[in-house]
Amino acid sequence: MDHWFEGVADHLGDAYLRYSFTYGTVREVDVLVDVLGLTGGSRLLDVGCGPGRHSHELARRGVEVVGIDVSETFVELARRDAPEGAAFVHGDARTMAFDAEFDAAISLCQGAFGLAGGPGVDTGVLDPDGAILERIVAAVRPGGGVVLSAFSAYFQVRFMSETDDFDAGTGVNREHTVLRDGDGIESPAELWTTCFTPRELRLLADRAGLMVDEVRSVTPGDYAPRPPDLDHPEFLVIGRRAH
Repeated sequence: MDHWFEGVADHLGDAYLRYSFTYGTVREVDVLVDVLGLTGGSRLLDVGCGPGRHSHELARRGVEVVGIDVSETFVELARRDAPEGAAFVHGDARTMAFDAEFDAAISLCQGAFGLAGGPGVDTGVLDPDGAILERIVAAVRPGGGVVLSAFSAYFQVRFMSETDDFDAGTGVNREHTVLRDGDGIESPAELWTTCFTPRELRLLADRAGLMVDEVRSVTPGDYAPRPPDLDHPEFLVIGRRAH
């Protein structure tokens, strides 16, 4: 099944890395290394890796990374100038079949988790993003760490703009926007992003077999420990696969 994000990625290409939310990669990876206990030789799965910014930085620190993304365009960009230890595959998080192969997994910046509620959603699945989380957790060995980010429903409703259309029944926000490619060519786009409360995230984690250690309120580039609040756009879930 095609994913609506593929067309978005095809248009953006490497212009994706010009958006300000991508500028805090090093600071974000500093936190990931700490909370996941990553060391040289650790194996990590980056789900929804995009052009590979987190994967590249982790590989430069000695972590063996496999990045997966639904966009073939992004996978090709990630492979370009990839450091040793970083490999990338074109695939859909909804159908991943990894089985306890990694020491840790991440899904950040709505790369996969949080993007399953748009067009083409499988109506037979109770929560399509929850199904993705189950595949992420299954990819990690028992006791292995998982970190994922998710848009805050509190923040989204509090600071809704005229370009947003928030579905209170599903928690999915439909944003009408204009995207510019590397040549500055504009294209209208619609972005569907699922928003969550901390309680929902903990319930989804429990169903997926993920023991949650912490839920932080964060913003891109700032993953400092901070309890859930109404003032930050994202939550960061930090947990471990149950034994």
